[in-house]
Amino acid sequence: MRSIYRITIMVSLFFVAYASAQTQQPTYAERLGYPKGSKVVILHVDDVGMSYESNAGAVEAMTKGIANSCSMMMPCGWIPGFFQYLKNNPATDAGLHLTLNSEWKAYRWGPLSGKEKVPGMVDAEGALWSIVDSTVKYATPDEVEIEMRAQVQRARNMGFEPTHLDSHMGALFASPLFLERYVKVGIEYQIPVMFVGGHGTNIAAESRTSPAMAAQMREMGSILWNAGLPVLDDLHGRSYDWNFPAGVQPTVHALRKFKTQQYINALQTLKPGITMVIMHCTTKTEVFPAISNSATTRYGDLLAMTDPVLKAFISKEKIILTTWRELMERRKKLKE
Repeated sequence: MRSIYRITIMVSLFFVAYASAQTQQPTYAERLGYPKGSKVVILHVDDVGMSYESNAGAVEAMTKGIANSCSMMMPCGWIPGFFQYLKNNPATDAGLHLTLNSEWKAYRWGPLSGKEKVPGMVDAEGALWSIVDSTVKYATPDEVEIEMRAQVQRARNMGFEPTHLDSHMGALFASPLFLERYVKVGIEYQIPVMFVGGHGTNIAAESRTSPAMAAQMREMGSILWNAGLPVLDDLHGRSYDWNFPAGVQPTVHALRKFKTQQYINALQTLKPGITMVIMHCTTKTEVFPAISNSATTRYGDLLAMTDPVLKAFISKEKIILTTWRELMERRKKLKE
């Protein structure tokens, strides 16, 4: 008999896409009590705990800017540093960026569960595979579930309950068997998972989707909803690819203006419903470029989140900012 968690789809490296704006009514935002037609947005910072700059950027984006949520990479070296912040700011909307890969050449990490328990998840260096394809090829669903649970347990051992779960590099969406375990863990722990079960208009624009796949994704959204968890209507994950124009000096002013306009353009195109907008905010140091060549775009995200122009636009457009914590609180009230 088919498990309620089983789905029979294959998805792209990042996030699964499907359906048109008319495939599901009402939106999950409306189901949670938001006014009909509202754009409800989570401005979400990924990769917290990966580095000092990642921590500092996330904190600045949330405390001095309009970002309002983040997720942590539990196997990484700067997790203890961010947990010091959480001790003094326990209401922070902080989830887990479930991490199955270690993609940088000079700065790497291994599985929390230990390579003896999850041998298919590590490469010759003893680190998690650098690319998602290798994780899909060599790791078993059991190993993936063991590691996910280890990452949740580390957060709990450090005294913090995650507000949500999502997936680093989209690895948990790259295999239907991995996705099954991801949903299973979220339902069992009653921790919301990043999953688009609504109209998926923005995501659908990024990749091809068959009607059968769209129906399966809506079905999975219903399973999560019926299990007592909130569900996204849409997802925006393209900000990492907004590269500053070549040949132009990326001054602070120019970079802020460029990234802010990109976010304004993105928010203008969103359809009503709950949309999670993903970004990577880091502060600017001499060290981070030794980790990644993405320093400019990540710093640009931080500049945009702290730009009064973007804040004013969101206010003018009456976009409602929310968090995973608030979504779960609203979902719980509907069950009472």
